[in-house]
Amino acid sequence: MTKPDIWYVAFSPDKPNGGMARSTRTFKSEVDAKLFALQILAKGWTASAGTLNPHQPKQIIASSQIERWADPGPDG
Repeated sequence: MTKPDIWYVAFSPDKPNGGMARSTRTFKSEVDAKLFALQILAKGWTASAGTLNPHQPKQIIASSQIERWADPGPDG
């Protein structure tokens, strides 16, 4: 049996009427979700993230916090 996806990253272009609706990708690990979020942020898009139900503890990362969450910083 495979490990279920427990993280999501929701994203969209950071433009009004950008022509693309908000999309979501799911991931099996927080590390994979963070790497994808960094790619989205590098494009100048907005993103948010969190854990999928019923995973506990529930985590929600708002778009205002996602850069700090995803960036490993100088200490890795």
